[in-house]
Amino acid sequence: MKGILRYFKGYKWRSLLGPLFKLLEATFELLVPIVVGLIVDRGIAQNDTAYIAWMCGLLAVFGLLGLFFSVIAQYFAARTATGVAADIRKDLFKKMQSLSYRDIDRMGFSTMLTRMTSDVDRLQSGINLALRLFLRSPFIVFGAAVTAWFVDPSSVWVFFVAIAALAVVVYAVMFICMPLYRSAQEKLDKVLLSTRENLTGARVLRAFCREDEERKLFDARNEELNKSRKFVGGIAAITNPLTYVLINGAIILLIYVGAIHVDGGALSQGSVLALYNLMGQILVELIKLANLIVTVTKAAACGGRISAVLAMQPSIRLTQTPKEQTQDFVRFENVTVEYSQGADAALSDISFAVRKGETVGIIGGTGSGKSTLVNLIPHFYDVKSGRVTVDGVDVTSKDEQTRLRSRIGVVPQKAVLFKGTIRENLLWGKRDATDEELTRALAIAQATDFVEEKGGLDAPVLQGGKNFSGGQKQRLTIARAVVKNPDILILDDSSSALDYATDAQLRKDLKTLDTTTFIVAQRASSVRDADKIIVLDDGKAVGVGTHDELMQTCEVYREIYFSQYPEEGGYAV
Repeated sequence: MKGILRYFKGYKWRSLLGPLFKLLEATFELLVPIVVGLIVDRGIAQNDTAYIAWMCGLLAVFGLLGLFFSVIAQYFAARTATGVAADIRKDLFKKMQSLSYRDIDRMGFSTMLTRMTSDVDRLQSGINLALRLFLRSPFIVFGAAVTAWFVDPSSVWVFFVAIAALAVVVYAVMFICMPLYRSAQEKLDKVLLSTRENLTGARVLRAFCREDEERKLFDARNEELNKSRKFVGGIAAITNPLTYVLINGAIILLIYVGAIHVDGGALSQGSVLALYNLMGQILVELIKLANLIVTVTKAAACGGRISAVLAMQPSIRLTQTPKEQTQDFVRFENVTVEYSQGADAALSDISFAVRKGETVGIIGGTGSGKSTLVNLIPHFYDVKSGRVTVDGVDVTSKDEQTRLRSRIGVVPQKAVLFKGTIRENLLWGKRDATDEELTRALAIAQATDFVEEKGGLDAPVLQGGKNFSGGQKQRLTIARAVVKNPDILILDDSSSALDYATDAQLRKDLKTLDTTTFIVAQRASSVRDADKIIVLDDGKAVGVGTHDELMQTCEVYREIYFSQYPEEGGYAV
């Protein structure tokens, strides 16, 4: 939670004024039992109507002042809680944007969503209640005890015994509940993960008739969350009845002691009534405090989870490396990559060099490391050993990170479009691109026809591009990268949904660009005309060369090629 406290710096005065006005409200509330006691002892006992009316007017003034201070306190508390939550969300989003692919993979999307939504909301509620009640409730509890001392010192021990007993109950519940709430929030992550997977993969689920299995999995995870929250909720629910029992027991004892003192002439009836009202105030405030403790406990658990994310340091390694003079534009030198510590290498001892303007094809079986290889060029992942350089600069260079990625256009394996218009999606590549540049990019990406059918550049794009087919989304993401006019263009299996004719025309038009192109593909036809083809097998480069060279020297490449063109190999697969 220490990491959360720094967010209050911009709200110092609001954080102080909220509790301050609550204390002013509480002060007037503590005066009410004294006034009521005076009404009984002097107004009613002496049948003084004017005195009763004057005192009732005073009570009304106290009520109005208390209402005024309470509204102001609520305002400052709400502004502070909302502002702190907004700042935390901004920093959480910024932090998640700074994390590497490896960090995101390790944390998981559902966990990040929970931190941004449920955890921040609970923290905001906790801050709001704490600013309004965390000082007010103890102030009234101890203020009532002190006020009772001035009314009847011989009865005040009842107040302190009740307060001590209630403090033990409240803190015991808080101590037990805090780790349980943290555990319940972790189970919520699993429920959100299951929900997200089912929503994003709804078509796949129905295609394979897996609805029942996924429903059972969700029910199981939901039941775990339900049991966990019921258990901790049951423990937290003990607070209220115990509080009522202790306070009502204290009230009975107080009335008994007060009756003895009244009978002995040491205490007036109005004073007993004042003591009773003070004890009632303690009852109300301790119930509020108990509920506050439960809410703050939840908020503290969520705050700890948020702080853990904010404290994360991106695992991407940055160095200070000078630029080297070299004829090679992109160079891999004995590169080995592991996705996690101690795991099998995703890539092993990869070495090759690419000249500026060349087209490089990367082909291999599923899981051979094709996407991993191209993700090293913009430094999305770190290497375990070896190094990758672009234009003579190591991709880990701290001073070159922004410039490096600004020179690279990436078309990911999964086509991602954002809600808005086609124009807004294309402008991600270049914010100040003209309509001519956008139209040219669409033409190169073979997207002109369907964009015109949809209504042109200002045609709407639904979230995730749901109103476009797979091939259309791929072509729009290619156009988005082409608009950038990058020095390096990475196509990570981004034409898999295109037919052969469209794919061929796309590759032909890409050659008109002055760019170094990396094409990751499953089809041999997509890389056949590349200046250099890298063949991967189980993370190793088993062949580097042109199509003709690999057909002579690389068995893996021949197997891939003949499996797709059996008529040329004399057999079918």
